Amino acid sequence: MSNEMNEKKIRVLEAIRQGLIGGGETHVLELVEKMDKSVFTPIVLSFTDGAMVESLKNLGIQVHVIYSEKGFDWTVWKKVKKLIIDEQIDLVHAHGTRANSNVFWAATTLKIPLLYTVHGWSFHQDQSFLKRRIRELSEKFLTSKATTTICVSNSNQADGINRFNMKRSTIINYGIDTDKFNPNGNFKNIRQEYGILSEKTLVGFIVRMTLQKDPLTVIRAMKLVSEQTKDIVLLMVGEGDLKDDAVALAKELNLTTETLIFDNFRQDVPDLLHAIDIYCLPSLWEGLPIGLLEAMAMQKVVIASPIDGTKEAIIDGSNGIHVPVGKPQKLAEAILSIHQDKQLQKKLSENAIKTIYEKFTLDVMVRNIENQYKLTLKIK
Repeated sequence: MSNEMNEKKIRVLEAIRQGLIGGGETHVLELVEKMDKSVFTPIVLSFTDGAMVESLKNLGIQVHVIYSEKGFDWTVWKKVKKLIIDEQIDLVHAHGTRANSNVFWAATTLKIPLLYTVHGWSFHQDQSFLKRRIRELSEKFLTSKATTTICVSNSNQADGINRFNMKRSTIINYGIDTDKFNPNGNFKNIRQEYGILSEKTLVGFIVRMTLQKDPLTVIRAMKLVSEQTKDIVLLMVGEGDLKDDAVALAKELNLTTETLIFDNFRQDVPDLLHAIDIYCLPSLWEGLPIGLLEAMAMQKVVIASPIDGTKEAIIDGSNGIHVPVGKPQKLAEAILSIHQDKQLQKKLSENAIKTIYEKFTLDVMVRNIENQYKLTLKIK
């Protein structure tokens, strides 16, 4: 097999749960774009349609959609198997729990090597004991089916080993495209677009509005901030399950558009990041948040909860600020401290971008993944 592999391109199926663009989807987009096409032919399988699928098509990447919004959806397993056969896939790379739960059967049945990247475990602390236990057992099963499990942070790997004795794992950190996320690039005037004065401190919350990201704590913190100064504005960009609740809470707290601006999902993330001063991410759990790394690459101050992979990227008081989970008062204090201390803002933002170039570049990530592909297929 190894001799055959050396003579033809390696056909890799990159499977992802959805076509909407989030952290894992951005990872897949950038991975297939930067992959060495003289060696690899990436083919993407998404289980829903969306902006990511269109972006892939624009890049000339072959992409298939087999619709499913459920994990362990046995009704799509044979379709996945047929796709693997038809596309003559050499290796399957599943990104996230749901994608893996819907490709593992086909890969193992066909004896195709399966890599599983954990973009944060599906179990977390806000779940009931029973639900968390079921999720842990599911992850134990899925990692047992994988040839190798790729963890994006040390903490994710440690959780897998400690909770269910995960075997055959490695760590490959996310990497950021420092050409795309370059603070010295040319960007649209986002502040002008929203009518935000240049002298105001702009806080960005640019993620999907879900329980995981805790947007309601950000809004409550902003209410406290607004009682101290009118020179700080919060820009919340994204959609999700808690979007309606977030808008309702802002209205209940009498936060006007002079203090809080909502917008729907946008793809011009570098432009948004260029416009803000502070990137806020008080998540309840994370793998290693890509949006946070992108903000660091754009030389922004990050305020985030010290959880999972986040605490591996952010060192409190050095290249960002830690705030405890679910504490609006502490978050408000952190925002105000950055607003009031420009020297601290300068120090944290400069150290943030330095961290990216030292630890989290896209080229290193892609080469590490390609090397894992070759190692898995036993080729040089």
